[in-house]
Amino acid sequence: MNDDDLICHCFHVKKRKILNFIRVRRPRRASQVSECGGAGTGCGWCIPFLERYYSQWAQQQAASVPSVEPAAGEGEELNASEYARQRAEYVRSGKGTPPPGAMPLPPADGK
Repeated sequence: MNDDDLICHCFHVKKRKILNFIRVRRPRRASQVSECGGAGTGCGWCIPFLERYYSQWAQQQAASVPSVEPAAGEGEELNASEYARQRAEYVRSGKGTPPPGAMPLPPADGK
């Protein structure tokens, strides 16, 4: 994922905004990342990504490493279209419901 890719499709929050929020606001727990434009409070798909960004930042803080950029890890190999496709599968399977105004789901495969 690039910094300008959307992480929270429900509230249109980009990765760059999330990383800057964590760096500047220094949340005490992962759940406080939701204060960044409501990220993670819609369908729920992005919560594991928000938690990962927070955890990586917290580990860097504990090691006194000044960077906030997450290390490559699970999910980081996804590109924006694959991320959106997997989110659509998540929502279509009934695991989350996007709020009104969320990014529309891409067409289902084969349609």
